[in-house]
Amino acid sequence: MQVQNNQACGEYLFLTEEEDAKKAYIELINQTARAIAASIDDARAYVGLSPQELKEKIKVGKILPESGKGLEALSDLLSEKILPYFLRTPSTDYMAHLHGPSLLETLAGELVLSTFNQSMDSWDQSPVATEIEVEVIKTLCQLYGYADDSDGVFTSGGSQSNLMGLMLARDWFCNTRLKHDVKKLGLPENYRKFRIYTSAISHFSMEKGAHLLGLGYDAVVKVPVDRYQKMDMVAFKRLVEEDLAQGNIPFCAVATIGTTDYGSIDDVVQMHKICQEHRMWLHADAAYGSGVIMSLGYKDRIGPLNLCDSITVDFHKMFLMPISCGAYLVKDGKNFEPLTLHADYLNREEDEEDGYTNLVGKSMQTTRRFDALKVWLSFQIRGKDGWSQIVSTCIQNATHLYNAISSSPRFEAVTEPEISSVVFRVLPAKRAATCDAEIDELNKKVRRALIHQEGVVIGQTVFDQKVFLKFTLLNPRITYDKLDGMLELIQSLADKV
Repeated sequence: MQVQNNQACGEYLFLTEEEDAKKAYIELINQTARAIAASIDDARAYVGLSPQELKEKIKVGKILPESGKGLEALSDLLSEKILPYFLRTPSTDYMAHLHGPSLLETLAGELVLSTFNQSMDSWDQSPVATEIEVEVIKTLCQLYGYADDSDGVFTSGGSQSNLMGLMLARDWFCNTRLKHDVKKLGLPENYRKFRIYTSAISHFSMEKGAHLLGLGYDAVVKVPVDRYQKMDMVAFKRLVEEDLAQGNIPFCAVATIGTTDYGSIDDVVQMHKICQEHRMWLHADAAYGSGVIMSLGYKDRIGPLNLCDSITVDFHKMFLMPISCGAYLVKDGKNFEPLTLHADYLNREEDEEDGYTNLVGKSMQTTRRFDALKVWLSFQIRGKDGWSQIVSTCIQNATHLYNAISSSPRFEAVTEPEISSVVFRVLPAKRAATCDAEIDELNKKVRRALIHQEGVVIGQTVFDQKVFLKFTLLNPRITYDKLDGMLELIQSLADKV
């Protein structure tokens, strides 16, 4: 059937210049926005259903029926099957993981970039989007202390940025030290001896990246941490020297700027010294801690990241933007060369000579979203002062929570937070008669009771082979009173379960 006048079976397909299509678009967006707002009818982070109950609630006759229900069914479908059961990350009862609420202006940005559906691989697919991303990358490089010859690109998030960091480190090392071009020739014969050094509690994307690069998990040397959950610098230096003595090839180290559980920050200055001594690439995985740069009072905690050869930045964590939104920054923009490949249908050389920027030459992705818009909007709207208040509040909340936990005999914390995560466990009233296994079960039961009885979602992890709970405090609306009340609730549940 031929589709005419932007309609098929009576339904508008797209937003076009036609007035009726514009009206349909506005009505649909407004209707959806009203349904979303109406679904948030209390302060809970989750409605509380179990997995089995949730499976029943979302059932429909057929996912793909013989005849469509039409756009008029959209609001009912969302309101009945989806919206009531969403996890509400804007709730102050959500403190579980490293993603949180999304700033209002970034939601507007999502609407714009989704509506126009730009792809960031070539200028002719995304003219204004390309120019905005270029300018935002320049600003980010300056923000983290890089010089004018630096560069960067937006990514899907921390894992992709870390993979790029490891890949460009490998190619830089092979090109400069081994005089071997991996891009043309593949891995060198001695690739099994390549070594990457990272904290014992670093993100799992290090092992995953080593696998994808053909180096394997065994290439990743996990360096022990100290009692503050930071990389042990003495152990790092020793492990590098031991590998060299054994004929292995250290080529890259990764400083974790905010570990996933504890928010602990590795010593960039000391790592840089060791990497310089052994001519290694230093990458900063700042997926979590990159946001601390926005705090006027706490930004020094992450150290001088401009010492690193590359930096992972993640905006859907502490920067409070919708998933996905990340960036990879590199000190010397020339190191993007391994990703460059020209295609006549995409990034023609003559276009680039005439000033058309095609960003595909810096990216592992071809089709890519215009995520830089969200950063551009939020930076403009909040400014340095607004951002400092947001990030500083989250850090101060973590300090308050840690102090409250440390002063109570019913709780035990792992380490004082540097960013906004607090790992702790609740203890039974009669601890002397209780073994660690029973305390583990108690904490597991408390977390489940919080989810299904109270609609409160917090994290759970393991420290020293024991079960601990975790608050990841990314919501600046959380108050000290709220945190004190949460500890009272956890203690109350521990006495009941």
